[in-house]
Amino acid sequence: MQHLPAFIAPSEHHDADSALAQIQHIYQHSVTHLRQAMREFVAGADMTDTRVRAFYPFVRVQITSASRKHEGLNSRLSYGFVAETGRFETSLTRPDLFAFYIRQQLALLLQNHGVSLQVGTSNQPIPIHFSFADDEHMEGSLSPERQAQMREVFDLPDLTTMDDGIANGTHEPTAAEGRPLSLFTAPRIDYSLQRLRHYTGTSPRWFQNYVLFTNYQFYIDEFIALGRAEMQNPDSEYVAFVEPGNMVTRRVGLDPEDVDALGQTPPRLPQMPGYHLVRKGHSGITMVNIGVGPANAKTITDHIAVLRPHAWLMLGHCAGLRTTQQLGDYVLAHAYVREDHVLDEELPLWVPIPALAEVQLALERAVSEVTGCHGSDLKRLMRTGTVASTDNRNWELLPDNKPQRRFSQSRAVALDMESATIAANGFRFRVPYGTLLCVSDKPLHGEIKLPGMANHFYRERVNQHLQIGIRAVTLLRDAGPEQLHSRKLRSFAEVAFQ
Repeated sequence: MQHLPAFIAPSEHHDADSALAQIQHIYQHSVTHLRQAMREFVAGADMTDTRVRAFYPFVRVQITSASRKHEGLNSRLSYGFVAETGRFETSLTRPDLFAFYIRQQLALLLQNHGVSLQVGTSNQPIPIHFSFADDEHMEGSLSPERQAQMREVFDLPDLTTMDDGIANGTHEPTAAEGRPLSLFTAPRIDYSLQRLRHYTGTSPRWFQNYVLFTNYQFYIDEFIALGRAEMQNPDSEYVAFVEPGNMVTRRVGLDPEDVDALGQTPPRLPQMPGYHLVRKGHSGITMVNIGVGPANAKTITDHIAVLRPHAWLMLGHCAGLRTTQQLGDYVLAHAYVREDHVLDEELPLWVPIPALAEVQLALERAVSEVTGCHGSDLKRLMRTGTVASTDNRNWELLPDNKPQRRFSQSRAVALDMESATIAANGFRFRVPYGTLLCVSDKPLHGEIKLPGMANHFYRERVNQHLQIGIRAVTLLRDAGPEQLHSRKLRSFAEVAFQ
């Protein structure tokens, strides 16, 4: 016997606000049903032969003409429209978290195509684990036997509904289903939201639209100091600083909010701790220490991508490959050699990863402004060139010398383990990306990292490098997301949502 919530019939909408309100109503109706049933299950209710189910909301649009309305036309915008006629739809989740984003995407569809939106209940069940509120952990009190019975009563996460075929360009809809409106289905988004809590130790609600990645804790230490200092500045543009465990510090003069009480100092740092300088409209800065290696870089960007950030930038250390480079010099990547291998199946090596002019210009200008160097002085401090990323941390110890030959043939000027992965996943998920690295050693020239050299290097460069990244974010934010989301990241048969 199926135990379902009361059915909500599909409805037609001609404005984004009413469509969003209906999406929120359906979603809340569904998760309330699941949460109540779960409470009864935890309390010991007999649910033998009962199947508790509820479903995600969907939005659907029928496009009869691919031509956009003249009054809606914005040729600079790379999203918000479809290129062909047909039926387009997607399932949706967490309309509380994504309210601004969903409303914006729906408004653009209406503006560009002048059609109505259909909102209803999909046939995609909500897994019980994805129905819990951020601070709910009802399943933790269940015995192992009772936990095993959950799959007999509730829908559990189904990996077959969470692949990245849409983003990878390999998804082929059946004749019965519509074409996708979004890169991610609702279950895929929910899966990543859960993973973000696990890996970063913070709730997805705190993530900002501009993300900095680093491969060293030194940068995080500086970011923490900066965040706490901003909270003591009553004139700061940032309103809160959030650390792992959802520990919230409000800007001086602001009252605490109810959500602040949910924070708890974690017993240990998570695998890839996240920190958030919160600004109105999620326009602040998130920084994540991804650690060392391309696997971590892929993992975290796979999940942050569902939040649809406006940009992510890599700030980290690299090996300089040229004799003319000095320790502490900067490298602005304009191309990547991908020997990281973690994305070879999703994004073939023959796919080029282009440099994005908007990001490149912002990073170059930020270096100039923060260091005070211009013209030839800037060129001596910062080199633009190819960055090679490898999955072999000890590549220089290989006896055949082949990696060195390949790096030379590619004209690489620097080597690391994460940058190409972050750029390639930005390309794959249509998230603007960039890389600014700092030379910390020169293994080909006998300058390896030694404790004394490292301490001096970190003191001299880490804070400046972070300030450059933050200044670049400010420049990108001031230019606006419409300019930032490059058409170079969009295919000719693209989904409508950003």
